[in-house]
Order: sequence, then C-alpha cells, then structure tokens
Amino acid sequence: MGEATTDPQPTAAGGDTRRTAAATRRRQREKQILEATRALFDERGVRDVNIDDIARLVGTNRAILYRHFSGKEELFALTLVGYLDELRERLDAAGDGIEDPPDRLAALVSAFVDFGLEYPAFVDCAQALMRRPGPELLDEISESALFRLGRAIAGCLGSLRTTLDDGVASGAFHVGDTNLLANHMYATGLGALQLARVGMLITELAPGIPGIAPVSPEQVKRYLVATSRALATTAP
Repeated sequence: MGEATTDPQPTAAGGDTRRTAAATRRRQREKQILEATRALFDERGVRDVNIDDIARLVGTNRAILYRHFSGKEELFALTLVGYLDELRERLDAAGDGIEDPPDRLAALVSAFVDFGLEYPAFVDCAQALMRRPGPELLDEISESALFRLGRAIAGCLGSLRTTLDDGVASGAFHVGDTNLLANHMYATGLGALQLARVGMLITELAPGIPGIAPVSPEQVKRYLVATSRALATTAP
C-alpha cells in the first residue's frame, strides 16, 4: 500500500507572512484614500467634498471606505494629520538657524500664515474639528486616529513652545505657561487665517451703521506676528 498523504498545513511563519502582507495592503489602501481626500480638499474645498466623491476618485464605494475609517469625521481628521505633518516641516525649516527667540517666533508665525493661505482646506478642516465637543469626537473617531491627530498637533506646537521656552530662558519673553500660549496662538491663528481669506473687516461708519473695510493677507500676517510677540512678552 502507498503511503498516505496529507495536505500541507500552513506554518506559523506562513500565517505571519500573510498577515503582514494584508496589513501592508491595508496601509497602502488607507494612504491612497487619504491622498485622494487631500487632493479633493485642495481642489474644491472641504465643504464641497463628500464620501462618494472620494470613493469615486479611489475607484471604490463608500462601503469599502468605511472598512478603513469609522466615518467621515475620522477620514477628515486623518487627512488633517497629513496637513499638520507638512506644516511641522515648514515650521522646523522656518525656525532653523534663528537663535534670537523673538525673530524665530516671527518666522514661525509667518510660516504658519503662509501655509494656511496656500492650503485653505487645512484651515477649514482644522476649524471643523475644533468646533466639535470632545465627547462627540470620542464617539466618532477611534482612539488610534485621535492619537495620531493629537501627535500631529503636538508636533506643530513643539517648535512654537520651544521658541517660547527659549525666550523665557533668555529673558526676552515673560510667559507663565508656554504650552497654553502655544495652543492659544494656534487657535487664534486659524481664526485670523479665515479673516485673511474673507478679506473684509466689519466696521462702524456711524453709530448703528455697519460698514465693510478691506484687509489683505499681508496685513493679517503682520498683525499676527506683532500680536504673537506682544503676547510672549506679557502673557501671565
């Protein structure tokens, strides 16, 4: 009688290889979706992009997208991470080699404004998430996505906070809580960028009579630089 034969059983190493390959494909697919989302944001703006638009660009459907992301908010949050990572590189480059903390702060704020003007969708995406209460975000975005978002924001704030710390150490700045001031500058900077995009100021022509005055992006940039330096010398 011939020897009995059995089908080869998958080895542990083979199973690990398949899992690794599947994880790699998943990461590549997620990257493709995020790149498509970013491209549509930059082309059309955040408000004019929906999930079906993104799915069509990737060549799939919304059901597949929701296998990778818990929902629209998570997809938008992770797209914001891409903007923030690029912003961090811009900030690092802007401050590189500038020893004087006030001058470095001015360079960082200028770079932030330039980035926001170049990518208006970054401002919209960041503001949309900031308007949501924390508990809502926790319900709609996974912990891993929130961790990535928090890490990206912290990375951008790092250059600013370090500059403020250096200024305090040198006596150029007088700030009690540099982390609070860095966060404040980030949040108010987003609002000022929206003002620069609108290009208009509300004024009062006469008591009770509103009017509109123009404001340029360059004016907004100069104002942000000046107020940031002033805050750094007087913040409690």
